[in-house]
Amino acid sequence: MALNKKTEFPNSIQTVSAYAKLLSHPARIAILEVLAKRQTCVCGEIVEILPLAQSTVSQHLKELKAGGLVKGEVEGTSSCYCINWENFQEMENALLQTMNTIKEYRNENGSCC
Repeated sequence: MALNKKTEFPNSIQTVSAYAKLLSHPARIAILEVLAKRQTCVCGEIVEILPLAQSTVSQHLKELKAGGLVKGEVEGTSSCYCINWENFQEMENALLQTMNTIKEYRNENGSCC
């Protein structure tokens, strides 16, 4: 049985990895853009805008919500979603900090190729 070595890495790297996984599908980025433009959005409206089936949009929203980037409430037969801006800011900070750390090594070591 294969062992999962993910927990061997620092929390900061695990956090960036989790956010990167959330952003790894173009549909999720498109959904975030739609939510940002509309402030709040009913799932059906997203389906009208994006070239995706309702079930696909729902699955991506579920992933974004589980990852903390989206908040949502069920209102009768529809669901209302919005960006969790606090967590979005945390993601932005984590991604930028990691990228800046990697760039520091480039400046120290020059170019390898």
